[in-house]
Amino acid sequence: MDRTMTFSLAKRKDEEIRNTVKEVYKSLSEKNYNAVNQIVGYILSEDPTYITTHNNARVLMSRLDRDDVLQAMVNFFVSDAE
Repeated sequence: MDRTMTFSLAKRKDEEIRNTVKEVYKSLSEKNYNAVNQIVGYILSEDPTYITTHNNARVLMSRLDRDDVLQAMVNFFVSDAE
């Protein structure tokens, strides 16, 4: 093990955001909400009532910074373009 190992904090953060948004999506779907519309509404307004309290989804989502969520989404979409 004489090689230097590197890792990306940005990738780890994006992965954490992705996992959280997936959990929130699942909770919204379980309550029969249009999960995509609800998440978009939350991101645009930061109004927590867009996110259900089911499975603690509102708390999970509120821990994320909206700018970080948007940045992770853009990173996800453009990662194939590189």
